Amino acid sequence: DALLALARERIHESPDRYLPQVFGETEAGGTSVIYLSNVPLDFLAYNGPVGEAPLPELSWNWLNKVPALRLDDGTTLYDSPVICEYLDDLAGGHRLFPAPGPARWTALRLMALGDGIVDAAVLAMYERRVRPEALRWPDWRARQETKVRQGIDALAAELETLRGPFTIGTLTAAIVLDYVDFRFPDWGWRDGHGDLGDWLAGMLERPSLAETRPKAS
Repeated sequence: DALLALARERIHESPDRYLPQVFGETEAGGTSVIYLSNVPLDFLAYNGPVGEAPLPELSWNWLNKVPALRLDDGTTLYDSPVICEYLDDLAGGHRLFPAPGPARWTALRLMALGDGIVDAAVLAMYERRVRPEALRWPDWRARQETKVRQGIDALAAELETLRGPFTIGTLTAAIVLDYVDFRFPDWGWRDGHGDLGDWLAGMLERPSLAETRPKAS
């Protein structure tokens, strides 16, 4: 309550600096972090508005990780790799995550590469779209973008592996490349990587990906 009062006081004192909204006060039933901003933050909702209904998988998540999966017994699983392996186990196991052996290490290696690419891409996106212009650090953002481009180069070198069995590694690669298209449509990563772009186009025709792609916001 004291923090909310302070946030409202700052908005009242500096109406030209902040929008008249405390972001995080009511979203998802109230979150553990609140923001003041001079631009709307609605675009951070990847697939649409978060809404005000309490979302236990978000507000009861100690690490504030998205996504999070709250199980029937009250346990919360954090982050995509853990949730994906849990769902794979529910489906009988070794469908997305191969059994121990070389195939598993290949899948996990591709997953780790994809995770690294998207981590850098998200940081670059926040720097460009969220951080106030006066506080932006162009060299730091450039380093994140370099990581993304180098990661895409590494995925292109793995094209024959990506054309193999569908695993958590190939799924991660497709989602990451699609995310880069979604947030950075002007990057033109397909220049010099046309075959990787063709592979992605084929992957995005899979119903599981086609039906869950984010909509522009």
